[in-house]
Amino acid sequence: MIEPGRPIKDIEIDSNTSIEQIFEELSQSGGFESVNLSEGLEILTKMISDDQCLRFVSFVAALVSTGTRGIIKNMMKNKWFDVAITTCGALDHDIAKHFSHYKEGSFTMDDQELMNQNIHRLGNVLVPLDSYGPIIEDKMQAFLEEEYQNGKKEMTTAEITKMIGKHLGEDSFLFWAYKNDIPVVVPGIMDGAVGSQIWLFSQKHHDFKLNMIGDAELLSGLIFKAKKSGAFMIGGGISKHHTLWWNQYREGLDYAFYITTAQEFDGSLSGALVKEAISWGKVTQQAKQTTLHAEVTTILPFIYSALVSKLKKLSK
Repeated sequence: MIEPGRPIKDIEIDSNTSIEQIFEELSQSGGFESVNLSEGLEILTKMISDDQCLRFVSFVAALVSTGTRGIIKNMMKNKWFDVAITTCGALDHDIAKHFSHYKEGSFTMDDQELMNQNIHRLGNVLVPLDSYGPIIEDKMQAFLEEEYQNGKKEMTTAEITKMIGKHLGEDSFLFWAYKNDIPVVVPGIMDGAVGSQIWLFSQKHHDFKLNMIGDAELLSGLIFKAKKSGAFMIGGGISKHHTLWWNQYREGLDYAFYITTAQEFDGSLSGALVKEAISWGKVTQQAKQTTLHAEVTTILPFIYSALVSKLKKLSK
């Protein structure tokens, strides 16, 4: 016999209601995704507060092209996570935005006209050619040459991202990852401008090697020692899957919060709910887990604000 849950409560908000209280209201609202949003905040709070937990964050590159880069940066600055997994474009955008600027645009702009003006479009973000490719080429070749001249002939992606962060500033998520010794692993690093620059560098320096096995050694060393593990997975694709994949070697994540706009009906990895990963041993059967269907640039600032508030109270 199915036992119904507690009664649905109408949301009550006034001028004195804090963002943390709004999330509490959502937890009892019975709203279709709002309950998952509230539950996700609780999972993140417990995960970040758990001193025995190895904490992962994974995210897709497109976020770094937007102002959401500031939230990613602050999460690194706050030392909320022990390891990050992302895609090559995140490195591209972090470098480009540190040394230049992207512009506001719209989804309805004429792409042929933009091409004639040497402007790339990423959704409603405009990426001037001069703010992207030439900058990344110039900086990456200089960064790699410096390492090479210092005797570095082989690098993992974690070492590549640390190298980049060392040369950027406080606006950069890679800088704060470097500053706080948070390894950033990029399993698909060849799929982007930074990866292409590594390849071009190797054409001039044939003894220079990219060591992907070293990244596996780093992740295995963390995973096999972890008493617990948890992940905040922001968007799908390779960054999400790599996070889940490595956690199967310790019988799965104990905490998992996933945000996506993808649907599961087509069998895609990005559309798969976190609970599907239980059947693969990538999330434990007892895990605190949920999936939120939402657009990240809209919702992440509110999650971040509520999380700052909850963690501040716990630290007192």
